[in-house]
Amino acid sequence: MSIQKKQDYFAKIEAILFASGEPVAENRLAAALEISPLELRALILDLIEEYQQNIHGIQIVQLEESYQFCTKQQYESEIKSVLELKRNIPLSQAAMETLAIIAYNQPVTRSFIEQVRGVDSSSIVSNLQEKELIEEAGRLEIPGRPIAYRTTEVFLRSFQMNSLQDLPELPEIPVRPKSS
Repeated sequence: MSIQKKQDYFAKIEAILFASGEPVAENRLAAALEISPLELRALILDLIEEYQQNIHGIQIVQLEESYQFCTKQQYESEIKSVLELKRNIPLSQAAMETLAIIAYNQPVTRSFIEQVRGVDSSSIVSNLQEKELIEEAGRLEIPGRPIAYRTTEVFLRSFQMNSLQDLPELPEIPVRPKSS
């Protein structure tokens, strides 16, 4: 591929990602550029490397099989001061527990979360939905048709992960034998 053609693809990728403002699925991006997903991945990797080598305030991040422009974390304070963003309230321990249960077991119902935690979790689930860290994943085909929940791309971005495979391994918990 000529340098000019490659630069043209770079410009198109940048324009699409910038205009979208949200993650763009790899297959949609490849279709828009009329290239294969394999060719797109090679171009994206080159573009990511270019953003890392040169001084830029933005970067391209991969979120599972999608791509998005994001600002670099090192400029967070400057961005917040200009936009006068309200300081995000950190998640409570209960919210982090609930989020972990969903992330590692998704899709899960609220009753599953409550069974694991041992307490009512409806307000925490609602709060996590408002923060767009979780979303409805449909309804289960069982009596009552409960809603199942899963994590979102906002969750992946917030915890700086490309996919759920980046979740840390859970430690083994030894099972104690029952005493008689």
